[in-house]
Amino acid sequence: MREHVIAVIPGDGIGPEVIASGLEVLQGLAQKVGGFHLNIEKFPWGSDYYKKHGAMMPKDGLDRLRDFNAIYFGAVGGPDVPDDITLWGLRLAICQGFDQYVNLRPTRILQGLSSPLRDCKRGDLDWVIVRENSEGEYAGQGGRAHRGFPEEVGTETAIFTRRGVTRIMRFAFKLAQERPRKLLTVVTKSNAQRHGMVMWDEIATEVAKEFPDVTWDKMLVDAMTTRMVGKPSSLDTIVATNLHADILSDLAAALAGSLGIAPTANLDPEMRFPSMFEPIHGAAFDITGKGIANPVGASWTGALMLEHLGEKDAAHQLMQAVERVTASGIHTPDLGGIATTREVTAAVCDAIHSSKV
Repeated sequence: MREHVIAVIPGDGIGPEVIASGLEVLQGLAQKVGGFHLNIEKFPWGSDYYKKHGAMMPKDGLDRLRDFNAIYFGAVGGPDVPDDITLWGLRLAICQGFDQYVNLRPTRILQGLSSPLRDCKRGDLDWVIVRENSEGEYAGQGGRAHRGFPEEVGTETAIFTRRGVTRIMRFAFKLAQERPRKLLTVVTKSNAQRHGMVMWDEIATEVAKEFPDVTWDKMLVDAMTTRMVGKPSSLDTIVATNLHADILSDLAAALAGSLGIAPTANLDPEMRFPSMFEPIHGAAFDITGKGIANPVGASWTGALMLEHLGEKDAAHQLMQAVERVTASGIHTPDLGGIATTREVTAAVCDAIHSSKV
């Protein structure tokens, strides 16, 4: 029996609701499929922890997480805690502390769902966005001076290193090579940002020589938004900077139906440290406690975690179960339905147990 030790951080807002759903689905899947076991340990870190202790997690938080096989993360953010504190105190502290330099965001139109794009069919939108996750615009470099005075200044310095850009570019080309279309789009803003972004373009050209079977092109990020909306079938694998991919992946999720369905993997591909898996929808305090949060993103995120842990068959079965549920019309309100979180969770569990292994 393979054992995977998972650290669970439910976090804030709807995080505890969808993570509870995801754990129920994952545990049921493990029982049905057999061959592996998930050993779960929960950590109550987040905004409530901050209000009690003055920090989003303990000082030894990373040390306590270090020996886990993976981290299953809900959401971070609080209406009464500044966003920069919640993000930098927990999620980014983990991502950067464990050098999770790849943020992987697959997007496709699941069965039974439709895109808000008028003529977009299921096969037209099947993307994977590769986001550089360790530097760029979110490097945390900069500062503020002369606070409160008219001459107050704030600087935010984007950091692009040859090592950082090369490794994310190589990961993206390799991923594109493994996908059927072998197609990669590199997104920058090198017409206006003439240093780091030009270097990004140059390194893309260098790395492309290692993958002659991959067809690739370049897009400026503003033009990329129009291409995603106007010609979705022209895209497959996408690589972009920390900020650009953050924005584009939210657009991608909306075009596929809802932010509530979208997953994320924060990966250390070399597996020196635990990788972290989270749905992208955030804390969503406007619906917290109403029982209507969409748990599909948490289930899809769980499937990404299983793939990373080597349980590819279980991950495939989980996504089959999820798509049987979405195809049946059991949808939460963000997808135009009336189902509750509990009802969608139960339906996915039923689909797992009724499937033939």
